[in-house]
Amino acid sequence: MKTISTEEQKLLARVSWRLLPFLLVLYIVSYLDRINLSFAALEMNAQLKFSDQVFSLGAGIFFLGYCLFGIPSNVVIKRLGPRRWISTIMVAWGIVTVAMCLVKDALTFYILRFTLGATEAGFFPGMLLYLTFWFPPKQYGTAVARFMSAIPLAGLLGSFVAAKAFEINGLWGLEGWKWLFIVTGVPAIALGIAVLFLLPDRPHQARWLNDSQKSMLENLLASSGDEKKSENKDEQQLSVVATLKNLVVWRFALLYFSTTVCMYGFQLWLPQIIKTFGSATNTSNSLVALLSAIPALMQALGMLVIAASSDRSGERRYHVVASSAITVFGLVAATYLPDNLKLAGLSLAAFGIWGTVGPFWALTRASLSVPAQPTGLAFINSVGNLGGFVGPMLIGLIKHLTGSYAGGEFGSALLLLASTAVFTAFLAITTKVQNK
Repeated sequence: MKTISTEEQKLLARVSWRLLPFLLVLYIVSYLDRINLSFAALEMNAQLKFSDQVFSLGAGIFFLGYCLFGIPSNVVIKRLGPRRWISTIMVAWGIVTVAMCLVKDALTFYILRFTLGATEAGFFPGMLLYLTFWFPPKQYGTAVARFMSAIPLAGLLGSFVAAKAFEINGLWGLEGWKWLFIVTGVPAIALGIAVLFLLPDRPHQARWLNDSQKSMLENLLASSGDEKKSENKDEQQLSVVATLKNLVVWRFALLYFSTTVCMYGFQLWLPQIIKTFGSATNTSNSLVALLSAIPALMQALGMLVIAASSDRSGERRYHVVASSAITVFGLVAATYLPDNLKLAGLSLAAFGIWGTVGPFWALTRASLSVPAQPTGLAFINSVGNLGGFVGPMLIGLIKHLTGSYAGGEFGSALLLLASTAVFTAFLAITTKVQNK
């Protein structure tokens, strides 16, 4: 791989500082609109008399819509360009999020969650594709990790937003959980409009780069090894059928599925898990929301530390394995430690779970040809995110079946998540790919 000069490094740093903060904000809003349900459930489930099974299905059905519309959305983004399509879907999901405050029963709950998943489906795979337009493979893992640090930041921000929403319960006759959906949905609409004016599709459209910088960046991307694989015109017309026949794509989809089972099972039940810790059962929902910020901070740390290490060494697989091992240790600790130490175990697990994402997506990009990347990345993300349906459902089911035991009300569920992390490590260590 071509050695990057000091001047090129400065250029990539400029690109990072101009693009990634804005993309980070967009993804924070996206993920916040996805997980606000975990905080709303502290009040909503009791008010609407939703059982664990109803909540689990509603939390998970988001990912059915997400899976079904992932690839079609990425086909559209190739035709319209990131700027116009991202703007459209952000406005759409912002409206759906606000509409969540109108939920009265399980049916409307399911419909709106499914619709939210469908409208958000194209955002993340579109962003993964978008970052390939700006960063060569060597810097891609860190770029993805910095972008995806929005996930824990959304969890952190969501903790404080939820705490404030619960405090204004009753304002204008609306419950706190309804305010939570409103104040997280409106920013998506506003930022969706802003995207039309602030997000360039490609380097040659960036007004903040001069002609020399545009040329340098395009040459750097062309010489990285990715562009050389797209010279065959026929290959550029890869179909969805070709993607489905690609065993590498299926391998990574399964690996990501295992990861998201653990990730979303953990994320969407976290406030309710914390609520069961000893005296926490008697604390306010606002305090539980604030305590949820601690694992969120560890998520951000895990993503950035593991991704930086992976990019520095150029190694991907064993970073995924190491992150999964940390996850297992943290979840087991959270199961068996005393109540006053369980949060430490959850925080360690959060570090490991989200530490996998940077090296995983860098590994995935390195394994797919450029023609295969748009549909391949969308397929892996869509199928993989079905774990977001399975994870919350399994947590709710196991909690219902096992009840309370020595490991706590969620003890069996946490051990199940630990087993999925073991499976993730197995898949990663047995995946044979060529790192670029």
